[in-house]
Amino acid sequence: MTPRPMRLALFQPVIPQNVGACIRLSACFGVALHVIEPVGFRFDDAALKRAALDYGPLGHMTRHADWDAFRRDRSPGRLVLFTTKGATPLDAFTFRPDDILLFGSETAGAPPAVHEAADARVVIPLRPDARSLNLSVSAGIGLFEGLRQTGGLGLEST
Repeated sequence: MTPRPMRLALFQPVIPQNVGACIRLSACFGVALHVIEPVGFRFDDAALKRAALDYGPLGHMTRHADWDAFRRDRSPGRLVLFTTKGATPLDAFTFRPDDILLFGSETAGAPPAVHEAADARVVIPLRPDARSLNLSVSAGIGLFEGLRQTGGLGLEST
């Protein structure tokens, strides 16, 4: 399977189950996954394996040693940062097929340097009394909407 141009990227995730769930998202939607280290677990962590199930080999995951390595090695496309401090609500944002959807760390979000490097910042609108969604839930919502808008779903109806 050739990955679609849209990509999913995780900035210094700390919860292995979230990365495992994103491996599954990557595999099921046919997009590349980039993990920007350091991470808060070992990649042989049982929780990561349990969450990814048997999707790991299909996940098209690339690990980057740090933010600088990711920026140096990434292919062209807008860097779209999903953040609770976003400027554009998801339902008002227009995606492009080669966007890189970037999600910050579960505990710290994305630092100012990452915000500054982003070409766009997007927020998933929530109820006023809700703080934030889980990383992998946010990634699933953002990725589905991006692929839906750009005609990249390519899914068969059942």
